[in-house]
Amino acid sequence: MTKRIAVLLGGLSPERDVSLVSGAACAKGLREKGYDVVEIDAGRDLYRQLEEAAPDIVFNALHGEWGEDGLVQGVLEHFGKPYTHSGVLASALAMDKQKAKDVLRAAGIPCPEGFIANRFEAAKSHAMKPPYVAKPNAQGSSVGVHIVLEGANRPPAELGSTAWALGEEVLIERYIPGRELTVAVMEDRALCVTEIVPKTTFYDYDAKYAAGGSDHILPADVPEAIAERACDLALKAHKALGCRGLTRSDFRYDSTSEEPLWLLEINTQPGMTPTSLAPEQAQYCGIAFSDLVQWMAENASCRR
Repeated sequence: MTKRIAVLLGGLSPERDVSLVSGAACAKGLREKGYDVVEIDAGRDLYRQLEEAAPDIVFNALHGEWGEDGLVQGVLEHFGKPYTHSGVLASALAMDKQKAKDVLRAAGIPCPEGFIANRFEAAKSHAMKPPYVAKPNAQGSSVGVHIVLEGANRPPAELGSTAWALGEEVLIERYIPGRELTVAVMEDRALCVTEIVPKTTFYDYDAKYAAGGSDHILPADVPEAIAERACDLALKAHKALGCRGLTRSDFRYDSTSEEPLWLLEINTQPGMTPTSLAPEQAQYCGIAFSDLVQWMAENASCRR
């Protein structure tokens, strides 16, 4: 019997537009594999939406809050149907960048030192000697990220703006110079290493999702030992947080430092857009997009 898959997309977070594209691509790939697919723009009445759709499997293509932070995962656990990606605890933990780094450091994974600050205080004066990074503690897709370079007279004024809608807490952490690397993990396998060369100041929202916003060098032109260590650290991070399915870990590579690799964050639901990195790495490893989403669907479970 053909399995019916509900693809959750859109949602309520600032990353809604990206999720719509990710979800549409995943739905298309699943249909190519012969599944009966229904697309659900996830709202606060998600439980009712799922009851009406009556799926065998839920494919979670949401990004950010209410989708990637354990909240929707809790609904799915209550619903009792197999779902993709990480479970409640791992999702919530990974979404809280500071708490995730506490766990990762305890596992021996190098992460930039940082702390949580109130956004209004961080907007008044430098919370850390520049250079540093100020960003929301619980957002993805580089939403709201500000790099404060050495010599900057003032912190980012946007942190204190009335238009700011990304939470009252911001993460202040040491800026790591160097190159941007990323590694996707499929359950117990690190795929490969990509270097990201953004065409903007840094790998921000536009660089991630706009066509031509960045160049992806695959495989990254780095020493073999660095590539192996990046893959090892990504897999170690995936396991340390208790992640399931597909994740992607982002690193800075500073070849001049005694510790060359620093893990910036782990994404429990990597983008699945046409410019996304994880599908690109899978393709490089011989896994077509439709095969990747099929694996993700068949990897689904409840109590993740």
